[in-house]
Amino acid sequence: MKIAKVIVGTLLFSLTLIANPAIAQPPTSDPHTPGYVTATELPDGANPSPDANGNFIIGPTRNPAPESTVQADVAQGVIYKITMESKDSKIYPGIAREPKTFGTVDPSDPAKLVVTTSHPAPYTRHIEVYVPKQYVAGTAAPFIIGADGPDHLLFTVLDNLIAEHKVPAMIAISIGNGSGDAQGSQRGLEYDTMSGLYAEFVETEVLPLVEAQCNVKLTKDPNGRATMGGSSGGSCALIMAWYHPELYHRVLTYSGTYINQQWPSNPATPHGAWEFHEHLIPESPAKPIRIWMEVGDKDLYNPNVMRDGMHDWVLANENMAKVLAAKGYAYQFVFAINAWHVDKDVRSQTLPEALEWLWKDYNAKK
Repeated sequence: MKIAKVIVGTLLFSLTLIANPAIAQPPTSDPHTPGYVTATELPDGANPSPDANGNFIIGPTRNPAPESTVQADVAQGVIYKITMESKDSKIYPGIAREPKTFGTVDPSDPAKLVVTTSHPAPYTRHIEVYVPKQYVAGTAAPFIIGADGPDHLLFTVLDNLIAEHKVPAMIAISIGNGSGDAQGSQRGLEYDTMSGLYAEFVETEVLPLVEAQCNVKLTKDPNGRATMGGSSGGSCALIMAWYHPELYHRVLTYSGTYINQQWPSNPATPHGAWEFHEHLIPESPAKPIRIWMEVGDKDLYNPNVMRDGMHDWVLANENMAKVLAAKGYAYQFVFAINAWHVDKDVRSQTLPEALEWLWKDYNAKK
């Protein structure tokens, strides 16, 4: 799967950039660390109930959920493939960072990374669109936007959950990134920038193509629109809903990069996605966003040359749970034992329950 390659590539690339070999392997975090949120520890192999909100700890044994595998007696949706060229985009014409280069820390500000090797460059973007068998032509369907596509696990899970009437018959739009990773790359520009630009790109350049080429109609109701992703794709999912809550009300993230990785620097949000739990959520009125989050005990920690205290993925996600609870958001936070960054086995175990939780109130309203 392309998404797995992106995740593994991100991890390996980041670890090669660590200045101190002693921390090349991330420490194993204890969910009971002082200052972390109080969480309900579940029996090993169990997932939280899709009816429950709050914080949960899942054990080290990974059992794929039945909905994560293809079921012979369940109708499978149709998959459409779309290709986009950077030259056709008004929003993202394309950039790339030179191979084997990264950046240097700004000597006047350790929270800034100076990248001088990024330049304009073309890319090809691949998109896969899942349309369930239950879709009725001409009707406005709910949908979910996924980062780092194609995500075939998502399509399989939706086949099964829709058949079980646990989620609405939704369309899934799994969008490939524009290549590269982190500061100075096209993927980093898309996913780590704290603005509404990526959501606007999806709205104006991706969704019209999906409707035209896949012969579907997509709902305009933000309550029927979700975003999801892992790592920077996860922070991007929340960024989309945060800056455009009139477009998206549902967010699902694995190992969300709620850390300081934005480039170029923005004085309005100088610490990138770390600002979510540092300032934005605690200092803003609650938005109509429902969010499911996961982090692993072996998740990323300080994987680059910056030493700004804002590169601990576990702490960032713990902080997110804390501020979401304080502001009264509907959320579910899963701390996974024996789990790495965007752990594929954790996804196979938890994605069905996560999607069911994410859409629970939508089902009730319908």
